[in-house]
Amino acid sequence: MNGPDEWDGPELPSGPGERPRIPAPRPAAEDHGPLPDATPAPPPPSEPFVPPVPPVPPVTPVPPVVPAPPVPLRDPAAEAHGDLSGNPSADPVDDAEGGAGDGAGDAGTADSPVHTSNTGNTGNTSNTGGPTDAEAPPAEPPRAAAPREHSSRAPEAEPMTDPAAPPAPLPGPASAPPHRVLKSLLGAWALSACSAEETAAVEAHLTDCASCADEAVRLRDAVGLLHPADSLDLDPLLRSRVLEGCLGRRPARIPVPQWAAPYDAETAKLDALLRDMGEAEWRAPVRLRWFEGERPVERQTTVAGVIGHLMAVDGLVATALGLPDPLGTAAPPGTPDPLIRTETLWRGCSGTGSPLATHEPWREQSYALMRQVSFAGGKVAELAVPYGDFRLALRDAFLDRAFECWVHAGDIADAVDYPYEAPAAAHLNRMVDLAARLLPSALADRRRAGLASPPQRLVEAGAPGRTLHLEVEGNGGGHWYIALDSPGALGTPDHTVAHIALDSAEFCQLAAGHISPEDAAAGQHGERDAIREVLFATASLSRL
Repeated sequence: MNGPDEWDGPELPSGPGERPRIPAPRPAAEDHGPLPDATPAPPPPSEPFVPPVPPVPPVTPVPPVVPAPPVPLRDPAAEAHGDLSGNPSADPVDDAEGGAGDGAGDAGTADSPVHTSNTGNTGNTSNTGGPTDAEAPPAEPPRAAAPREHSSRAPEAEPMTDPAAPPAPLPGPASAPPHRVLKSLLGAWALSACSAEETAAVEAHLTDCASCADEAVRLRDAVGLLHPADSLDLDPLLRSRVLEGCLGRRPARIPVPQWAAPYDAETAKLDALLRDMGEAEWRAPVRLRWFEGERPVERQTTVAGVIGHLMAVDGLVATALGLPDPLGTAAPPGTPDPLIRTETLWRGCSGTGSPLATHEPWREQSYALMRQVSFAGGKVAELAVPYGDFRLALRDAFLDRAFECWVHAGDIADAVDYPYEAPAAAHLNRMVDLAARLLPSALADRRRAGLASPPQRLVEAGAPGRTLHLEVEGNGGGHWYIALDSPGALGTPDHTVAHIALDSAEFCQLAAGHISPEDAAAGQHGERDAIREVLFATASLSRL
């Protein structure tokens, strides 16, 4: 080379009228043979290549350092027209080296060519002021220059955060919604339809806003009216109310007698309970309880056995009205007794496969009884129905069957864990009235059996005598005056010697034999003996 602008070699291919900017590489000294033994020259003062190291994780997150893309090897032919980026004046090696190995004449000159030898596995730079070929190191891998905007040095780690520095302030709580928004949420809040955040915001607002608090109270009261806490079961009086409304608009051509209405209602309630039960529940054990003499008695059976018992005793009323006996030819001869008839039917039904076999016959018999008394009208009200050692008029027999149907339906409901309601107030009052009217006869029977003290004095039939005031409180209650000395005597308030007060439900449980006279929570006043005898006489009204 004669000068920086003169070229003494062959022309390289280029454009017309254009000289190549970069000459062909010169042969290195080691290409002509082994080098003589010489002390290797110290490395050039240029900065050694340091491989990139992974960055130290900083305390605070920083953007990751993107490594520089590799620079492809330069092609002299391509470089004659410019570098890979299309910029003929850019020389990344010149900037990467920083001019440390250039001679005095080329230092800091952007257009100074850099000769790189890629022959073999060695590489050195050759400039006018740089080290000679003899002083070059024996083997140095070629280096690819980093882009102009990146440095080949390892990235420096971010400075550690000072632990003594105060932490960054946390974001403050979100501001509460405005008043109009919270007021619009009161309806959803009253219906419990708000989210947890909305509920907290509304309830916090109610403590500060009196007008919204008043409106919230009114809305909650309105929601209580919209959602009454009623049972999912149908009201047992629904049927009676529907029939009453229908009959009020168009009276029945064949009306049901009022004294038979309690039996009609209680059989319908029990039928609804039985239709809601599965076959397994029909086999549930049921405990029947009653009172005999001075002690309680129990009998274990099933739901099917209870329905069979009701059908057998209802058969006494059916035969009195001329209807078929449910026992058929198996009916015991002689005086009909409820206990004997029940045991006879139980023995006959013991071999049947399904426990539901007694349901439909019992319900058909109750329908037949209601049809019969409805067609007969008031002519059969005083017809006598035998109950073993005593008789009842047909009107009282229907009340007795209604009372027993309600009591045993409660036994079934307790066995299958099902709620059951008491009779209507008007029907319950008729049942309590029947029990109160039977008490003088029950007292006389206990005296004949030696279970009660004899009367203090004899009283003629129809004459007033010693009287006990029976007060039954609650649903279906009332006041009754019980003659103590004779079944034919007349009980009057003027001759009252004792007073008993009982709840209607507790009085019915005592008359059914479900609680003992000693356990009856009765308000008592007056003669203790008279009170005790009336309580035991009430329990003696029960039977299987």
